[in-house]
Amino acid sequence: FISSLFLGVGKTTLIQKVTQALKSSGISIDGFYTEEVREGGRRTGFDVVTLSGKRGPLSRVSSDSSTSRREYRVGQYVVDVVSFEQLVLPMLRNVNHGSDAEKKICVIDEIGKMELFSQPFIQAVRQTLTGSGTVVLGTIPIPKGKPLDLVEEIRSRKDVKVFNVS
Repeated sequence: FISSLFLGVGKTTLIQKVTQALKSSGISIDGFYTEEVREGGRRTGFDVVTLSGKRGPLSRVSSDSSTSRREYRVGQYVVDVVSFEQLVLPMLRNVNHGSDAEKKICVIDEIGKMELFSQPFIQAVRQTLTGSGTVVLGTIPIPKGKPLDLVEEIRSRKDVKVFNVS
């Protein structure tokens, strides 16, 4: 897992370059990354992009400060949990139910506050990490403030190597 305290350090860029190198080597790889969405030079949200080329919203800046009961927020962003789950969960299920004979790599960029609003995602990540034959290449935040349970669980696993980038 790749970890960083700061936004914009290049975790996703690093993941994308490694993914391209692995794909060109013929290695079986699937997964997703998150990408900034900008309008007029200003960040307006994040998209989820699967390695198979599907794209959908993860979050967008909210124009009002009132919150409905079903709204998940991180700072100024409203998280689209339904869109996220529709893109990511089928891919993770596919990785988890493949044949054990084939060594697979699963890219999960990122496991952070926005993604952790999804309980099915948390379960799928745990299943992917415990499944045999799957190597996970992912990104996690360095805790600032309240630690995120799944992130700390991943960080403390004996079979996980964390690389901090700055």
